[in-house]
Amino acid sequence: MKIEVETQDKARYMGLLLLADEQESMIARYLTRGDLFVMRADGGRVVCVAVVTDEGGGVCELKNLAVAPCFQRRGYGKYMVGYLCRLYACRFGTMMVGTGDSVTTVSFYRSCGFEYSHSVAGFFTDNYDHIIVEDGKVLTDMLYFRKSLC
Repeated sequence: MKIEVETQDKARYMGLLLLADEQESMIARYLTRGDLFVMRADGGRVVCVAVVTDEGGGVCELKNLAVAPCFQRRGYGKYMVGYLCRLYACRFGTMMVGTGDSVTTVSFYRSCGFEYSHSVAGFFTDNYDHIIVEDGKVLTDMLYFRKSLC
């Protein structure tokens, strides 16, 4: 596996980014200002993408993490999160991640060492043009998790 920062034509990964964030206009808000990481398998096939932004005050945020469907549940997402935490540890003290109240997603981030920080009530209903359902549950609030990188 090889992970590289993509600086040109970030939008060409939109199809994969949409797996983790269902609305293109929301992705556009952070894609241009964030670092886009692309994990490739031997042979160049894209396995996973992630976007990290600088939120100021020593905090970075993992805005998007998506694993191609044929590579899911094989540890690639967790590997990417670990890589990003190590990479950003020298520049930031804390990494944040926001997600919906989905058992699968919350469990994943907890397994990566993130702890609950706070919630933003109505985030999904206020910012998305459609209802988002994950694990059979309509998402309303954004749950934020944090991990110390020091």
